Amino acid sequence: MARHGLVTTVSSRAGTAVVVGWVGSARDRVAGARGLLDAVGRPGATPRLPIGDYAAVLVYPDRIVLMRDCHARIPLFFRESGGRVSAVSTSARCLGDFERLEHGYFCRYLTGNLAQPHSGLTPFSGVHRILGGEVVELSVTGQMRGRVRGRVGEADALRESTADGLRLSGAGKNLRLALESAVGRRVGRMTVCHVSGGTDSTSIALLAARLLGRGQGRGEDLALLAGRFDTGELAGERSYLEEAMKEIRRHAPAARPVMVDAGDVADFDDFEHHAGDADEPHAHAFRAPFWSRLHGAAAELGCDILMTGCGADPIVDANPLHLHKLARTGQLRQMTKQARAWAAGTERGVRDVVYDYVMRPSLPLAAERITALVHRGTVLGGLGSFARPRWLRSGFAAAHGYREASIAESRFVFGRRPEQSFLDAANYLAAPDSVSWHRARQDGFFLSHPFLDREVTATMRSLPVAATFHPGRPKAVLREAMEDLLPSRIRDRAVKVPFDQLYARGLRKHGDELIDLCRSARHPLVEEMFDVEVLCRAVREAQLGVGNAESWDRMNSSLALVAWLDGLAAPRPRAPGAPVIDGSCS
Repeated sequence: MARHGLVTTVSSRAGTAVVVGWVGSARDRVAGARGLLDAVGRPGATPRLPIGDYAAVLVYPDRIVLMRDCHARIPLFFRESGGRVSAVSTSARCLGDFERLEHGYFCRYLTGNLAQPHSGLTPFSGVHRILGGEVVELSVTGQMRGRVRGRVGEADALRESTADGLRLSGAGKNLRLALESAVGRRVGRMTVCHVSGGTDSTSIALLAARLLGRGQGRGEDLALLAGRFDTGELAGERSYLEEAMKEIRRHAPAARPVMVDAGDVADFDDFEHHAGDADEPHAHAFRAPFWSRLHGAAAELGCDILMTGCGADPIVDANPLHLHKLARTGQLRQMTKQARAWAAGTERGVRDVVYDYVMRPSLPLAAERITALVHRGTVLGGLGSFARPRWLRSGFAAAHGYREASIAESRFVFGRRPEQSFLDAANYLAAPDSVSWHRARQDGFFLSHPFLDREVTATMRSLPVAATFHPGRPKAVLREAMEDLLPSRIRDRAVKVPFDQLYARGLRKHGDELIDLCRSARHPLVEEMFDVEVLCRAVREAQLGVGNAESWDRMNSSLALVAWLDGLAAPRPRAPGAPVIDGSCS
């Protein structure tokens, strides 16, 4: 038995398990690893996948099993040739040949923020991603025997019939129980909670404080981590943050508040480092400076778990795509009524609501083409999630399957039942952790998100629309669930200051550097893939505020790809401790 950083290794008569992350409970990683080894080792059908954030290699006398939990927070890759797996790692980069890149992967990556985690492709030929919930079985010599999606646990088997007639109060009780379990599973030896002063992060920190305050842990085992802004728009969050800290410490007086000065942080700070060193190109690398500063403070505390409030927006809020379900099932009068209520509650027009949640999911690619035609004057105007950005060369896109990738991505995001696909996609959109995982190998702790816990998502899936849809009151179920704990000022706030100022400041500060990065990129694939001058025009337009969040995301992902490819052209030394799981399977 051994624990080293992020890895737990256990052995028994059944075999040996190497687990990155935690299974069942973060507090007892050894017991979870033993349980996983025994469960998968039993003969019979595909094992149920326990709740947790983990990637695992299980070695038995007659086979080798590679697997990840269904939410896939921790990556796992294998190198394969001729049907034989020769190495396994949490890093695709350390397995890959920099001279053999998979061009189709880059088209898939460029279709949108969700493209990477649910696709088996990686940037390197011969290196494959194990998907969330997937179990890969090998012979003891590494020969591929099969790949199957593992069955989930009982938490996902909630029957919708039990929710018939459920209203807000009952839904809140169900969510509270699920969240308490999710937080309890994630409490470690030294737990840090990120606190922003919003409803989501404050809820998680309060539940952790109550858990530890009741004697199920020691008060000194909890720290409260926050980024503080003394000037600008985000300074308006400070009073909420202070009130949240005060209330949390009332439940756990020994909890340590750690305020990190982030006033000088801007998006795209040291972008070439954050984007270029990542394991894969990562669309959210522009935001890495802020999170890296917080992660550095958490590492100094010696924490092993950092809990966040990520995921609450799509998971515990009302699902607007139920309007599509009403239209699809012919309930047009009810759809119109609810569309009007949704429009009034979000201060939008009914036409916009119907377009976004009924028409666009039905014909996503056609809707984007129409929108692009209306906004033809700029590079960013009208650019949505799937249409080819004008800086991606048409020849490269045609040669390497960009249209097919766009179709596949739109089907994943919306699917035959968009209201269900929305929740599946939220897992990847709400907490894109590729950059955080790259940092985790250095800092030695896990980033974990209770709102993305399988029990929480299953609970929200089981709730009827009547229990979650309350016009003008976002995240009504969460507010009801936490009514006795959240300070009224935080519980009742309708909006939170976004990080738009950090993004705008970053573009003003680093726009010229980003353009120079594109023009001076050394990797030949950059010029083959992109019309660099058109991409530079997009950066200039974004500096002026042209476009919207979707079009900026498309630009950000392309810039991250340029920096990543440039990093391959001049490879840096491998980071200490990487890869976490690696070695021959023979």
